[in-house]
Amino acid sequence: MTYVIAEPCIDVLDVSCVSVCPVDCIHYEEGVDRKLFIDPNECIDCGACEPECPVNAIFPEESLPAEWVQYTQVDATWFTDREAARATVDELKPSG
Repeated sequence: MTYVIAEPCIDVLDVSCVSVCPVDCIHYEEGVDRKLFIDPNECIDCGACEPECPVNAIFPEESLPAEWVQYTQVDATWFTDREAARATVDELKPSG
């Protein structure tokens, strides 16, 4: 089980969740990414990040709203293919 960062994070990028993560599993590339990403292989399911998110974008995987289930894969993909993850984010929520 892991936590997932969904659509409300896009173009917000509030990093308060990063500072409370005890295992540093939340990542992004500043100036490039439009959202933060949780590494499913590093997340220890502690939940520390969830209450810190000002836009309620972080969910336990099993509680992710149906309209955002694809963000589970987007987060995982970022750690193996950043460009593919970024392209999917742009498809799911075009900028502008």
